[in-house]
Amino acid sequence: MHPLSFMTKRFLFYVVFLSIFLLVFSCFTLLRSSSSYLIPESVLMLVLANKTSELSTQFRDHNTHHLDLLPPPPPTISRISVRRNSNSKKDARCLGEGRRKLCDSNQALLKVYMYDLPSQFHFGLLGWKGKKDQIWPDVRRHIPSYPGGLNLQHSVEYWLTLDLLSSNSPGVVRPCSAIRVTNSSHADVIFVPFFSSLSYNRHSKLHGKEKIGQNKVLQNELVDYLMRREEWRRGGGKDHVIVAHHPNSMLEARRKLGSAMFLLADFGRYPVEIANLKKDVIAPYMHVVPSVGNDSAPFEDRPILAYFQGAIHRKDGGMIRHKLYRLLKDEKDVHFAYGSVRENGIRHAGRGMASSRFCLNIAGDTPSSNRLFDAIVSHCVPVVISDDIELPFEDVLDYSEFCVFVRASDAVKKGFLLNLLRGIKRDEWTKMWERLKQIAHHFEYQYPSKQGDAVQMIWEAVARKISSVHLKLHKENRFHRAELIG
Repeated sequence: MHPLSFMTKRFLFYVVFLSIFLLVFSCFTLLRSSSSYLIPESVLMLVLANKTSELSTQFRDHNTHHLDLLPPPPPTISRISVRRNSNSKKDARCLGEGRRKLCDSNQALLKVYMYDLPSQFHFGLLGWKGKKDQIWPDVRRHIPSYPGGLNLQHSVEYWLTLDLLSSNSPGVVRPCSAIRVTNSSHADVIFVPFFSSLSYNRHSKLHGKEKIGQNKVLQNELVDYLMRREEWRRGGGKDHVIVAHHPNSMLEARRKLGSAMFLLADFGRYPVEIANLKKDVIAPYMHVVPSVGNDSAPFEDRPILAYFQGAIHRKDGGMIRHKLYRLLKDEKDVHFAYGSVRENGIRHAGRGMASSRFCLNIAGDTPSSNRLFDAIVSHCVPVVISDDIELPFEDVLDYSEFCVFVRASDAVKKGFLLNLLRGIKRDEWTKMWERLKQIAHHFEYQYPSKQGDAVQMIWEAVARKISSVHLKLHKENRFHRAELIG
């Protein structure tokens, strides 16, 4: 080989090697620096996703050593937590953002001030006792468990409070939709952390020589507390958020606090001047049957045409259940039976829904029930027979894409309902089934919350109400100065 040719090739080899070394060193320096945002997020997430990359490991170790402080959730939380939703791109983005830095108020969609109510209004109802002067549990280390069974269906207040606490907790990775702020004047809304549904379920009955139940005592004390607060007086409570998901949970205080934004299951037991869609938010029940996740049976593997299991004899609008029972109980491809949580009732209901093409959601004592959300996570097309029902997030979700709606007056006509459901063939049903699989994660409560789950959807729904709240407050403040002088 000619000596000159050999030297040229050797020189080129060194140039290429040096270029590669400088490129790798530059990437490494950028990743280790605090200005990691100079790297396009798509490139950064690609590096983070590559578990074999040494650079990725070093980056995670440098920025997320505090994550090691977070213990695995206790068994009770694992039991009631749900599968991660299928929106992997959003999850990956959120995870990357959480690891790079904590959420701050400039990032958040919603800035929330939460009252430091004494623990008897919230986690104390779960039996939690903190140290002296400790109001909140350290959610990085211990999550007080929520009672199971049907108690879970109205646990909305629990998940929202956990989410706000975790928004300021290093090591808890969650979306930045809502963040807790410490100055109420900087907040978009004021959150009242009263576990009203749990209070009703556990303390509404009188015990011993009690003349007034603990649930009423707490509601009266809450009213007194709020009326003394400058935050309430400043806006008349219009920018306050109160969770009253159980229909009987705030019967004592709702009129006095009716100017606030309520988070409700429906409006069935509320007069329109107290609760309405203009100011309030409908929040989904937490489902009590397990999510089917990726084990969703297609059309051919669901032998049951229509499924209902629950209380049949109801009053008022729920009387339709008994009428439908008489019409459908003898149909071979219909399961219509009484059911309860006893004797593995929830497990049997979950299996039945997952084996059915349609699940009947019929009005009971109130227009709504958790049965709708059990059907959604079972990927069983809901058949909604409830004329007065209000649905969560309906301003952003078109329920007609994955539900069948039937007027009560039509449903009780002989043969009407069965003819309608049998007329929905495989292709049409499969289209609704596919849509159910896409939206089911919007109805999952979990800790920590995930992008697009029920917790985040509720915060986004609250944020969409803020402009109308501010409009009311600003109009009321027009003549404030003149009134002070007068």
